[in-house]
Amino acid sequence: MNNPANTKLKVMLVDEANERRESIAELLQYAGCEVIASVSPGHDLLQHIEEYEPDLVIIDIELPDRDIMENLQSVQANTPRPMVMFSQDEEGYTIRRAIEAGVSAYVVDGIDAARVRPIIDAAIATFDQFQILQKQLDVTQGELEKRDKVETAKRILVKQRNVSDAEAYKLMRRTAMEERIKVIEIAERIIDANKLLCG
Repeated sequence: MNNPANTKLKVMLVDEANERRESIAELLQYAGCEVIASVSPGHDLLQHIEEYEPDLVIIDIELPDRDIMENLQSVQANTPRPMVMFSQDEEGYTIRRAIEAGVSAYVVDGIDAARVRPIIDAAIATFDQFQILQKQLDVTQGELEKRDKVETAKRILVKQRNVSDAEAYKLMRRTAMEERIKVIEIAERIIDANKLLCG
């Protein structure tokens, strides 16, 4: 999540105490942020994030419960955002659950004006790094799945055509070249046809 240095970060504030929102919004403004929405933890956070499209989500909550964790998990699964949680709950289990839900920074000892911006910057950097790693993982996973499909298709050809493993692959590659498509597409056709014929 890249944000130009002179551009204010758009923040959605999730706060269970209405009376604190104004003071927290002032702290965030001091830290170079613009609070574009304030909601309570009980609201549908995913819907609000899709509506307001914030750069960052800040959650100020004394004791995070299962509902808020599930809400945050839903956000990260659908429209990932850097998230900072300020809480009074210092239990290791709660912190672990928050991180698993997608929180980039979990702060126990309250919101302090001097520390807000460094915490936000660290959370954004952590989020960006995680997104890079996730993309790399997705690419690797996709390559492994393709390789598995090609191997499965080769085994089908070896059995049905009574050819060697190498000959099966050559047949697939030649067919792919003739049709000007990728080998993986030929592999998927073979697998689909085998399922149709053999069940």
